[in-house]
Amino acid sequence: MKKLESTLPNMLIVLTLISVIAAGALAYVNKITQGPIEENKARTLAEGINSVLGVADAAVQETTTVQDANGNDVIIYATDKGVAVQAIDPNGFGGTLKVLVGFADDGAIKGYTVLEHAETPGLGAKAALWFQKGEKGDIIGKNPGEKELTVSKDGGDVDAITASTITSRAFLRAVNVAFHAYAGASATDAQSGASAQQHAKTAPAPDGPSAAGPAPDGPAPVTVPEGSPEGQSTTPSSVN
Repeated sequence: MKKLESTLPNMLIVLTLISVIAAGALAYVNKITQGPIEENKARTLAEGINSVLGVADAAVQETTTVQDANGNDVIIYATDKGVAVQAIDPNGFGGTLKVLVGFADDGAIKGYTVLEHAETPGLGAKAALWFQKGEKGDIIGKNPGEKELTVSKDGGDVDAITASTITSRAFLRAVNVAFHAYAGASATDAQSGASAQQHAKTAPAPDGPSAAGPAPDGPAPVTVPEGSPEGQSTTPSSVN
C-alpha cells in the first residue's frame, strides 16, 4: 500500500476523521450513561428528602424553583409528608456547597443533608455531620425565622467546624436561604387560600331581581299620619 503523503490537506483529512470518530464515541458513551446517571440523581434526591423529613416514603407532589438574592436557583419540594428545600452557597472554602433542608410547619429545621460540595477532603464530610442533632454545631430544631443561623464568631449561637469557619459560614448561609424560600412559599400559599375564601364570600349575586323583589316605580310611598286632611299632599317638600 502506498504511504499517504505528508501534506497539509492529508493531515487535515486524518485529523478530521480522528475528531469525528472521537466525537461519535463520546456521544455514544454519554447516551448509554445518561440514563443511569439521572436515575442515580433521582434516587439520591429521594433518599435525601426522606432523610431530612425523618420519614421513609415521602412522595413529591409539587416542585417549585425560585431565585435567591444572588440569582441562584432554590428548589422547593412539597411532599405529602412535609417540605424540603434545596439551596446553595457559592462561597465555600473550595467552591459551591449545596444542601437539602427539611422544615416543620412552624419553620423549625427537621433535618439536613449536604448534596454536593467542593471543599477540601474531610471538610465536606464534617459539614454533613457537624450540624446534626446532638453534635457540636447542632441546628436541628432551630428556627431561622426567629434568628438567622450564624457561627458564634460572628455573634451567632452555632459552633463552627473546628478550623473550618469559611465552610461553616457557607453552610449556614445556604440553610438560611432555604428557610427564606420555604417561608416565602408558605406565605404565598396562605395568601392564596385567604384570597380564595374572600372571593367566595364576596362573589356577586346572580343576575335578576333581588330576594326582596323589584323596587316600585316612582317616589317611595309616604305614610299619612292619622288626622291629616284628605287631599293634603303627603309628598315631602323642600325646606326653603
